Amino acid sequence: MQYASTRGYAAAQNFSEILLGGLAPDGGLYLPTAYPQITSAELDAWRKLPYAGLAFEVLKKFATDIPEADLKALTDKTYTADVYKNARAGESAAQITPLRVLQDKAGRTLILQALSNGPTLAFKDMAMQLLGNLFEYTLAKNHAELNIFGATSGDTGSAAEYAMRGKKGIRVFMLSPHKKMSAFQTAQMFSLQDPNIFNIAVEGVFDDCQDMVKAVSNDLEYKNRQKIGTVNSINWARVVAQVVYYFRGYLSATSSNDQKVSFTVPSGNFGNICAGHIARMMGLPIDKLVVATNENDVLDEFFRTGIYRVRKSAETWHTTSPSMDISKASNFERFVFDLLGGDAKRLAALFKKVETEGGFDLSGKPGSDGDEFKKIAAFGFESGKSVHADRLQTIRQVEKEFGITIDTHTADGVKVAREHIAEGVPMIVLETALPAKFNETIREALDRDAERPAGFENIESLPQRFEVMTADVQAMKAFIAKHTGL
Repeated sequence: MQYASTRGYAAAQNFSEILLGGLAPDGGLYLPTAYPQITSAELDAWRKLPYAGLAFEVLKKFATDIPEADLKALTDKTYTADVYKNARAGESAAQITPLRVLQDKAGRTLILQALSNGPTLAFKDMAMQLLGNLFEYTLAKNHAELNIFGATSGDTGSAAEYAMRGKKGIRVFMLSPHKKMSAFQTAQMFSLQDPNIFNIAVEGVFDDCQDMVKAVSNDLEYKNRQKIGTVNSINWARVVAQVVYYFRGYLSATSSNDQKVSFTVPSGNFGNICAGHIARMMGLPIDKLVVATNENDVLDEFFRTGIYRVRKSAETWHTTSPSMDISKASNFERFVFDLLGGDAKRLAALFKKVETEGGFDLSGKPGSDGDEFKKIAAFGFESGKSVHADRLQTIRQVEKEFGITIDTHTADGVKVAREHIAEGVPMIVLETALPAKFNETIREALDRDAERPAGFENIESLPQRFEVMTADVQAMKAFIAKHTGL
């Protein structure tokens, strides 16, 4: 399996060669030169596998340069009940991503897929735990080290830090928007005292953090000298690890390969639902992929109109589903590449326009940049939006009707899913996090605190270690260089 940049960089590379990096040298994102296809016979065989076995079967189609015995050892080490132990009452930790039916009325089935049983109580653990083991494996083979430079709007940071803490040869420099995460999210990151973890609170919004990560990644001399890698969703290995739970969700919700399911995914940076797009391109029988946004509705606007219009920092809302407070979806480029039929030159021009003019228009209207909006339905995409009042109402409804407390982002997903659910096609909502991470809003909705798994009772009171910095790329480079000694 070979990989090339969405923007046409010619030198194809294998999985291990792109594993430790993020952006390609031309500023694009890596995609396989062709998506591997799965057969009905494979799906039948995969129905019987535990999660670790399924992860091995999916990943070996993409990581063809890693010996299969090594890859199997890595997936077996990652996907265990001991790692994903924070299952709710009535759920089996051994299933890793158990399903729970929320509604089954008049042929309309709504299902919640639990993805938040890992060490940081968010779906990011599903990929990040594997990424930590893959990084350690690859670095050990090459006697190398890596400085991870990433940005988070809430959950990526803690998932990355918990996956990388104590890993030999790895340091983590994680940017987050200062005072714009929940108290739990902030404490989960900033309370880590491991010497290889550096938390930097940036005065700005998530997009300011993300822009700095891209600026550093595009400085190839600095990136190579400082051995910079990334764990953001621009990292291909992280996206492909997320493909696995779409297969698990489908196989658990169906009994025959003739059946289809749909997925609704709370999305800000487009990484999570991009994995669903890839699963669908591989041949998984997915009917609809529904993008659920919050007030920061850049993606919803595109899938409704064909216009991709990024917002400025001052136009980005700080909401009660903060992990989606994103106005520039960095993974969106991968889908647009497929939407354009793999035209790398045209894609590069469109994303250059994002930087210079703030967006592009594929609606097909006079003066637009193209008419690909008419092709979106063929990829199964639909979208919807949820705001704070919707979140509160949905949390209350799900609690009252099913006795389940959901977090704010999952509430956005459930609200939008109910608007798109179709008769005869189960709708699976991907859970984003456990509600304890957003206790302020749970208390507002339910007038009580969210339950916390053991070990998280007093996390906000722990000592915190972090730096506050401005959104200054040169100062950030100097900070990294100071702490790496390179």
